[in-house]
Amino acid sequence: MTALARDTAAAAVEVRGLRKRYGDVTAVDGIDLRVRRGEVFGLLGPNGAGKSTTVEILQGHRTADEGEVRVLGRDPASGGRALRSRVGIVWQDESAPAELTVRETVRHFAGYYPRPRDPQQVIDRVGLTAKADARVKGLSGGQRRRLDVALGIVGGPELLLLDEPTTGFDPAARRQFWDLIRSLADDGTTIVLTTHYLEEAEQLAHRLAVVCDGRVAAEGTPAELRRSHGEFATVEWTDTDGRTRRERTVTPTRTVTELTRRFAGEIPGLKISRPSLEDVYLLLTGQLGDRTTDQSAGRDGAAVQEGRR
Repeated sequence: MTALARDTAAAAVEVRGLRKRYGDVTAVDGIDLRVRRGEVFGLLGPNGAGKSTTVEILQGHRTADEGEVRVLGRDPASGGRALRSRVGIVWQDESAPAELTVRETVRHFAGYYPRPRDPQQVIDRVGLTAKADARVKGLSGGQRRRLDVALGIVGGPELLLLDEPTTGFDPAARRQFWDLIRSLADDGTTIVLTTHYLEEAEQLAHRLAVVCDGRVAAEGTPAELRRSHGEFATVEWTDTDGRTRRERTVTPTRTVTELTRRFAGEIPGLKISRPSLEDVYLLLTGQLGDRTTDQSAGRDGAAVQEGRR
């Protein structure tokens, strides 16, 4: 038994040194992950960062080129049907049979599993009771995604993999979906979620990993990521020409002192804010850039950028 296999007793997912290449392109370049049983774990990263490939390997859809992977204590590449019955997945693009009704579709998929949940209870759980006899082709986009989740959980999975589940949702539908995910987590389902929505990650995930260029750039709770990688502050004010100026700095008190001298007292429109999770994410993935609009503000803002290279 490998050291990795021994370490998975309290882990739903354990990954070490995961690598996957497609020709000359390295999609995943040495990822390490540990997802505890019963938690919601978020995978964040820009397009092409390696998130979906990682999820495909966890599901057993693809095999790793290098590294060790354990899902519910088994290697997904050789876990077979027994492991797949314990893992639910919702891909970005699902294709349920258009001519079947919601009820017929959920019942059909339930037949793939040895111990499925009751199809009607699943339909009720995802909020499709009123649409149970509607054909799939007549559902709205949000209703189709709810059906996708129904198909992902009808087998009673211990682990649910969600790949960009709320893409295309309006704000109300997204928040309803969040409630559904929370209820599944409250029931003890382990959830791995990939998403581009930082608010979604902060609302749902107990812990996060930010993936960039196939590697984990940072991992921790949202609060830990803000503390560890968000030491800068943004100072905002209204300048004498009426324009809003912003400075990203690690010494906001000094910036405010300098502004006080410049304005000889009250600083118009003064705001000081600490970084959001989105700021930290953009910094870690090299997308934050220099948003400073005042020439004198480059000193400390540049120091922050240099410190991350």
